[in-house]
Amino acid sequence: MNFDFMTDRRHAVALALSVALHVAALYGLGLLPPTPTPTPTSTPDVQPEREHIVLVDLSPPPEPPAAATPQLPPPLPQQTAPAVSPPNPDPVVHAPAAPPAPESDRPRASMDAPPAPTAEEWALASTYTLKNSKRYRHTWGQQVRSMMGTALEGPDQGVVRFQIEIAPDGSLVRLDTLWSTSAKAEQLARQAIQNMPPLPPTPTGEPLVFEKTISFQPFDADVPPIYKDDCIPDPPAYRNPFAWDGQSPQVRAVPVAQPAKALDPQALAECLKQLPPDTIEAEAAHNQRQLEQWGSDRLTRTEVPRSPR
Repeated sequence: MNFDFMTDRRHAVALALSVALHVAALYGLGLLPPTPTPTPTSTPDVQPEREHIVLVDLSPPPEPPAAATPQLPPPLPQQTAPAVSPPNPDPVVHAPAAPPAPESDRPRASMDAPPAPTAEEWALASTYTLKNSKRYRHTWGQQVRSMMGTALEGPDQGVVRFQIEIAPDGSLVRLDTLWSTSAKAEQLARQAIQNMPPLPPTPTGEPLVFEKTISFQPFDADVPPIYKDDCIPDPPAYRNPFAWDGQSPQVRAVPVAQPAKALDPQALAECLKQLPPDTIEAEAAHNQRQLEQWGSDRLTRTEVPRSPR
């Protein structure tokens, strides 16, 4: 065992303890200055950045004073150069003008005037007394339309309705316009009425008052009426018991139904002899009028079948 090493180690430890004790004793007696403690570095106060406001003047700059117009010296007289004839230019070829475009490719519809009634038709009409001289009234309208000329599609087409009174001798007594859709149609109709030839006397020998519509259109013709039902008595006229003119005393009228008088067999046979045969055009026009008056859209409408629930 090495006793020298052990002895040296003990001496080192004892020396270290001795030094430590001496230092502690000196520090406790205040003979050694205290160890300075580091102080935190003080940061300078940061001042907030101030907002700088810049004012910009946007007014337009003042206009510079107008410069004085310099006085130019008078122009020197120019010498006239000799005229030089220009070379002959090439002839200009003009393109042919395009033909004017037609107003419409589709031609306008038209309808010629019907033929005037013959003397035989007027003779038959002057003897037909049924339904307020129906045949006479139709023949009169056919005579007027035949003298109005061809009806063209356009602003002049239209219809006009008159109220007419004809004297027993066939002369015109009164002509009033009830309404009109075309001034040209009314003008032509009045002109034709004024220029009508002498008419035969009325069938009843009495003044004949009636209303008549004259059509001046390229798609509408005055077809003959239906005569087959003219021997059937007219139904009684209906009078509204609540109608009042506002002036007369208010009296409630009791409607009295007057049954139509049926013709006896002999009178019916004589009446049927007057009836002219009805034309196909008259039958078709009559059926069309009945359909327009009494037809229902529900009868012609296709019902969509419903799905069963």
